Amino acid sequence: MAGEGEVIACHTVEDWNEKLKAAKESKKLIVIDFTATWCPPCRFIAPVFVEYAKKFLNVVFFKVDVDELKTVAKDFDIEAMPTFIFMREDVVLDKVVGAAKDEIHAKLEKHNVAVAAA
Repeated sequence: MAGEGEVIACHTVEDWNEKLKAAKESKKLIVIDFTATWCPPCRFIAPVFVEYAKKFLNVVFFKVDVDELKTVAKDFDIEAMPTFIFMREDVVLDKVVGAAKDEIHAKLEKHNVAVAAA
């Protein structure tokens, strides 16, 4: 598992399954960035996503390349890049399609606060 403040990149399905399982067990908010190397908006949002990982230390941030992990992208019905999935344990709470920096930040605040208050 990556340290706090880092984005976890998974390059094999086995790696993904293992790291996602550990993240789910932590009961923390999980945010997955479905990305592609050939996608300009993905390249634009990547450093922003890293900044959010440094700011929201009790959230687990993943980066999944849809070309590398096609089955994972299919499991989440990913149709456009970038797509951000917000989930806790096995429940998908929210989704942002596109490099919508403010919308991603707002959903991080919304779903992160929900747990802090619980």
